[in-house]
Parts: sequence; C-alpha cells; structure tokens
Amino acid sequence: MLTETLLLLAGLALLLVAGDFLVRGAVGLAKLLNVPPLLIGLTVVAFGTSAPELVVTIQAVLSGDNGIAMGNIVGSNIANILLVLGLPAVISAISLKTPRLGRHAVVMLIATAAFCAFVYARGAIDTLAGAVLLSLIAAYLVLIWREAKAGENAELVAEVEEFGQAATARWKPPLYLVVGLVGLPIGAQLLVENGAAIAEALGVREEVIGLTVVAFGTSLPELATVIAAAMKREADVAVGNIVGSNIFNLLFVGGVAGLVGTSAFSSEALRFDLPVMVGAALILSFLIFRRSRIGRLLGIFFTLAYVAYIAALGMGVA
Repeated sequence: MLTETLLLLAGLALLLVAGDFLVRGAVGLAKLLNVPPLLIGLTVVAFGTSAPELVVTIQAVLSGDNGIAMGNIVGSNIANILLVLGLPAVISAISLKTPRLGRHAVVMLIATAAFCAFVYARGAIDTLAGAVLLSLIAAYLVLIWREAKAGENAELVAEVEEFGQAATARWKPPLYLVVGLVGLPIGAQLLVENGAAIAEALGVREEVIGLTVVAFGTSLPELATVIAAAMKREADVAVGNIVGSNIFNLLFVGGVAGLVGTSAFSSEALRFDLPVMVGAALILSFLIFRRSRIGRLLGIFFTLAYVAYIAALGMGVA
C-alpha cells in the first residue's frame, strides 16, 4: 500500500501544480488577446480555480469510483469552512462584515439546499440534478457580473491581476496552459486510481478517501493563502473566496458530474457527511448574517470540529 500512497500524493501534487498553471496560462493568454479583466474573472479564474476538483470528479465518475467523486465535493465544502476558516482564525480573528457577503451566503445556502434535495429525493446526482445545478451557477454568475459592473467586486479584478503576474512573456501563457491541460488529467487519474486501491485495502468506503485525503489536498492552496493573510491580519477578504468556492463545488462541479454520469450516495453519507456539510454552511451563514466574526475561540471550535469529523471517519463511526 506504500506504493499506492506515494502515487496518490504524487497525483495530488501534480493536480495542484497543474491547476495553478492552467489558470495562470489561461489568464495570461486572455490578457494578451485583450479580453476584459471582468470577463476573464467570470470565466477563466472563476471556473479555472475549480479545475482540480472538477477533473478529479469527472475522472472518478468515469472510472466508476463515485464515492471519491461525491466525497470530494462534500469534503471540500466541509474543509473550507471548518478548517480553512477555523485554523487561520486561531491566529487572527476573521471579520465577516465584508460588503455583499450576505448575498453570497444566501446563494451558498440555496446551492446546499438544491444539492441535498436532489441527493435525498433521488439518492444520487444524475442528469436532471446536473442540469438544474448548472442553471443555478449560471444565475450566480449573473449576480457576480452585475456586482462587478457596478464596481462592487474589485476583488475579482485583483484576482485576475494576481494570476496574470507570472506570465509576462508572450511564450509563457501557452506553455503554462499546455502544462496545466496535460498535468490535470494525469494527476486526477493517479489520485482516483490509487485512492480507490487504498480504500479497498483499508476496507473503508471510497467516499472516505474523497472526504479526507482528496478534499484536504484540494483545499490546501486556500488554507495556505488564508493562513498567510491571517498572519498579516488581512484574512477578512478570503471569506468571500471560500463562500464562492463552496458554491462552485456544489453547482459547477456537482452539475458537471451529474451530466457525466449518475453518482449515488451511500447511506453513511446521507446520515452523517451531508448533515455535517449542511451544519457547517448554516453556522457560517448565521455568523455572516449577524455581521459577526470568527474569533480565536470559534476558530478553535471549528478546527476541533474538523479534527473530530476526520477522526469519526477514520474510526469507522460514520
């Protein structure tokens, strides 16, 4: 099993690096073609930053490892709230008073409700669910577009500039793009194949691999970014990105997965994992609506809750 573990970690590393190269290359190419920054932000950056989760999910669905696919989506959303916001809050309190954050929290709750409604009603994310989820992400993009046009979403343009910085020479964007497009599917295949093998060897459901290793791995870039921001006491701006990431995971990644194939959920996921995801979304939304903050004590609570969740999965409680 050591070989499978090393290959899984190699696949995860390749996935993260290739995903970053893909976005930087696409942003650089779009800027060379004089595409407006707003349009780049709504297309290349918004969808490109979800590329690792998307490619892993598609690969898992196509290979019949549906547990890894759905575990990745649910686990990433749990990790984003409890770990990615919780751990940095231990370093520095995170304010939830960012303008427009309440609107996006409402969308996150709608996305969570829609995703769970299909899962509990139909037992799976299928073609119908995929079509509805993708229609909702289209509506969300309209909201972002209107905010940006009104000058209310300067963070979007700033993110475009950040991703475009590394590709200044004209030859770099196409090279980055190729590296990203080649590396993503290879990394996803290594991750899914070896993740399934490890799950079989350990005698655990595939969802556990998706909920833990894959979800934690794909959340690492966000975690590193928010921790770095917290050390500068600037983590507040990251909350919007986390909420947006959760929305894209459910509506975009989940929607595409539904169109690619039907992904059923285990009874354990229905009983334990989905309620944890819903609970985390409700707690964060409640704090956002109150325009509160995630202080050190709440950060410790979030982090310990995530550790307890992972421990429950590891011990086979769920």
